[in-house]
Amino acid sequence: MIPVIVLTGYLGAGKTSLLNCLLNRPGTRVGVIINDIGKVNVDTGLITGQIDAAESIAGGCVCCLSDSSPLDELLENLDAIIVEASGAADPLNVDRLLRFGKADGVRFGGIIDVIDAVEHEHTVDTSAMAPARFNATSMVVVNKLDRIAPEDRDTVLARISGRIREINPQVAIVPASHAAIDPELVFDIAMGEDPVDELPLAAASRPHHDHAHAAHANAVTVRCPEAADAGAVLDLLEHPPGAAYRIKGHVKLRTDRGTKRFLINMVGRQIHFAEATATSDPADDALVAVGMGLDETVVGAALATALEPARQDPSPRNLTRLERRLILSSNAGDETKDNEFA
Repeated sequence: MIPVIVLTGYLGAGKTSLLNCLLNRPGTRVGVIINDIGKVNVDTGLITGQIDAAESIAGGCVCCLSDSSPLDELLENLDAIIVEASGAADPLNVDRLLRFGKADGVRFGGIIDVIDAVEHEHTVDTSAMAPARFNATSMVVVNKLDRIAPEDRDTVLARISGRIREINPQVAIVPASHAAIDPELVFDIAMGEDPVDELPLAAASRPHHDHAHAAHANAVTVRCPEAADAGAVLDLLEHPPGAAYRIKGHVKLRTDRGTKRFLINMVGRQIHFAEATATSDPADDALVAVGMGLDETVVGAALATALEPARQDPSPRNLTRLERRLILSSNAGDETKDNEFA
């Protein structure tokens, strides 16, 4: 399944800068959909790095499309997708479009909302209630912290984070300068350097855009050599350890029909569960947790507990939970609250 990652945020927050940060990482090849509100899409000309396809939607907002079939057709022909929504796009509407689209072979890859730490409290968060837009986001990037006096940054970040968590207590919040974040938070990285003799222009342009070094995400890997208990794995995904933004991998689970293998992708609190791909190697079965500031001991223990070999057949309740997850993942539009079946 191809992940679809959406970048939202008010005008000038740093969405295009964040997109360039992701695209400028060596080995990254993605399709990009740019959406702007003018008749001419200015943002398309600002994109650098390695992209396999770029599609422009000018003169409107991707979240307001009455018919998503042209978008669905485009998504089906790309290998990986990042959508940069216009500054007018509401993440709640983008979330609905993404979930109710009819494209096959794609899955939710996260909605990342970029905010301007300097202007946020003057332009976005201006009422007694925290903005509802954060209900739909899986990650918030608090950008432009470099423009705040060093002695005030922690206070501003804490104040903004507190308001966001009034609406979405479990959302991942990543502080940033120049919109630089670790791409591993968003998607898998193929390699650490450019492929030989491939896309040399992208490699040449990269140094001109390396304005800031992003803090590295932490990753914890625990192997799954034997069939684990479905209930324990579902408990892990529905109540992930703190700061684990992504959990991914292939696992073996004990079912009422013997051992079966599954592919898992959790982003934020959205869970995608599917039967394992035929080309995957059972010897590589493992879960990987990724996040900023992970306590590797705590997270590793949580993964190891979930992947302990099952000593008995799963309960009827856990078999039902597993079946529901598979159905919800294959009909993503019906999945409104991942923790509903916890």
